[in-house]
Amino acid sequence: MRKSAAATVSSLFFVAAPGFAAALVPWLLTGWRMRDDLPPILLWPARVVGVVLIVAGVPVLVHAFARFVREGLGTPMPAAPTEKLVVGGLYRYVRNPMYVAVTATVLGQALLLDQPVLLVYGALLWLAFALFVRGYEEPTLQKRYGDSYDEYRRTVPAWIPRPTRSR
Repeated sequence: MRKSAAATVSSLFFVAAPGFAAALVPWLLTGWRMRDDLPPILLWPARVVGVVLIVAGVPVLVHAFARFVREGLGTPMPAAPTEKLVVGGLYRYVRNPMYVAVTATVLGQALLLDQPVLLVYGALLWLAFALFVRGYEEPTLQKRYGDSYDEYRRTVPAWIPRPTRSR
């Protein structure tokens, strides 16, 4: 796929998928209304952590989508996959930075807004991501990229970023 086409499709998918999961659904669940049910000693630290998670999550998503275009010559969308396995950038530290970033963004909103419903939604969202990765993505990537995906999977954790041994 040409980079320009991959960039266009990725941009549209960015709005549709993470935009739906990390923006539209939280807005529908809460109206993005701030509550203040927590005691002040917990509320403000929770809000600070929430802002940090949101501010960290969005650039990770942008980086991950850009990696698919630049390095993989494709998109994160299953219907238009990459030509090459994407293993650079943040993908050196965690195999699923997009899912981690979306979940962090939702959890950040839960803390910022003091909305427990978003904690439940975030947990269910992560469960859905984990099931999708195990049931569809991993088998599909193994078929498409074979031994290189197996090696990548052995050396890079799925969900909790950490430095990896050199390859």
